[in-house]
Amino acid sequence: MYRRRFLGLAGIAAVTGVGLPVGAVAGGDPPAPVRIGRGAPKGPFSVRMPVPPTLRPVARTDDTDVYRLDVLAADLELIPGVRTSCLTYGGSFVGPTIRAREGRRVLVTYRNRLPEAVNVHLHGGHVPADSDGHPMQLIDPGGERRYEYPNRQPGATLWYHDHSHHTEAEHVYRGLHAFYLIEGEDERRYDLPKDEYDVPIAIRDAEFDAAGQLVHGDPAKRDVILVNGRSKPYFPVAARRYRLRLLNSSTLRFLKLNFGSLPVLQIGSDGGLLPAPVDRTGTDFPLAAGERVDLVVDFSGLAVGSRAALTNQGQYTGDDRVEPVLQFAVDRRARDRGGVPAVLRPLPELPPATVHRELTLSFDLNGTPTGLVNGLSFDPDRVDQRIRRGATEIWTVTNGDSATKYGPIQHSFHLHLVQFRVLDRDGRPPLPGDAGLKDTVPLPPGTSVRVQATFTDHLGRYMYHCHMLEHSLAGMMGQMEIVD
Repeated sequence: MYRRRFLGLAGIAAVTGVGLPVGAVAGGDPPAPVRIGRGAPKGPFSVRMPVPPTLRPVARTDDTDVYRLDVLAADLELIPGVRTSCLTYGGSFVGPTIRAREGRRVLVTYRNRLPEAVNVHLHGGHVPADSDGHPMQLIDPGGERRYEYPNRQPGATLWYHDHSHHTEAEHVYRGLHAFYLIEGEDERRYDLPKDEYDVPIAIRDAEFDAAGQLVHGDPAKRDVILVNGRSKPYFPVAARRYRLRLLNSSTLRFLKLNFGSLPVLQIGSDGGLLPAPVDRTGTDFPLAAGERVDLVVDFSGLAVGSRAALTNQGQYTGDDRVEPVLQFAVDRRARDRGGVPAVLRPLPELPPATVHRELTLSFDLNGTPTGLVNGLSFDPDRVDQRIRRGATEIWTVTNGDSATKYGPIQHSFHLHLVQFRVLDRDGRPPLPGDAGLKDTVPLPPGTSVRVQATFTDHLGRYMYHCHMLEHSLAGMMGQMEIVD
């Protein structure tokens, strides 16, 4: 049955990334092994996990940091001994991290050195409409565009990535993604791990062909997990606490991460710090495509010379296999005088909601698969929701694909411009990781989530969509316009 389902879905997966239902098994022969270059191939956990480089400003004023960044192709070593053609920000995979400060403006000029159009979306950013990376606002080959990020929002782990319509999934899959970290005013008062002990980690899946090149095809065959652009790396740590900012930068895959017995406190989610730390020791961290989680992980109980693993439970493999994807190698001891405070960032009060909206994400699978929001595919000339500036609204978002002819289909909802509060899931209280501000939430088949947001400051057109990017490129996006 599973094989028949896979064969019936293979064409759709290659075009739209509808993918296999969770629990389905991919049939056929296993992918051909990658041919390694000169020398013996290195084994698992023998290559160090890189930390993405930090981008340095080209200029500074009293209130603004100015950056320039090229979008360009690069041949990089994602698998030991193999050079893989990638699309990059600044020549690295993951791209360079921009470290901003709350209340201090950032200007970034992106120059497109690729032979195809691109754009840039600051995922989770509260920014003007002309700097949001609308799918139709493109940077043509040889052109450039300046984006303004006011950073008038609390500190948070954001990321930037391509959002060019119909090509966003492939561009992100081939490397156009990077971190954007806002340091909050309140964070500077806390003794949270910082500097070398504050580490952004992007985790995603990939498929490689026999020559070691990325294949953007059937998602069921993406059997390699990349951690900051390396397959099964290790990362040297001191026997102390670290702040680890985890991002699921996959275009489709849902991750389920676990640190085993290591002491773990969750201190933040998409929109920044939680009201109070949550002890998540020994628990799973399910992350939909585009979600982030901010953790303090304590290695102080480990002996120098020992190793600990971060594991992931695959969802396209058809089993419950738990696979280590990153090893932490304790190689020294280091002083650690800080502590996580019992109170972090109180949530802002929710004004009474004056508007309630209902959205349903689904596929039309008759003929060419088409993504829909409330029965309509994305049209850049159509405004689906008009919202008064300053309004507080409640949105009920439902996954309508619980029973398609190909089985149930996952979705992941992302709202541009604002962070929201999760009120409930299917009428039940939010999950522990939902306690803070969010911009992306998973939608398992047949479920719904209620979220509340206030739309302040900026006017213009913004997107909301499924953040499984092969779904959004197939049309599962809507457009809202903020008006006076």
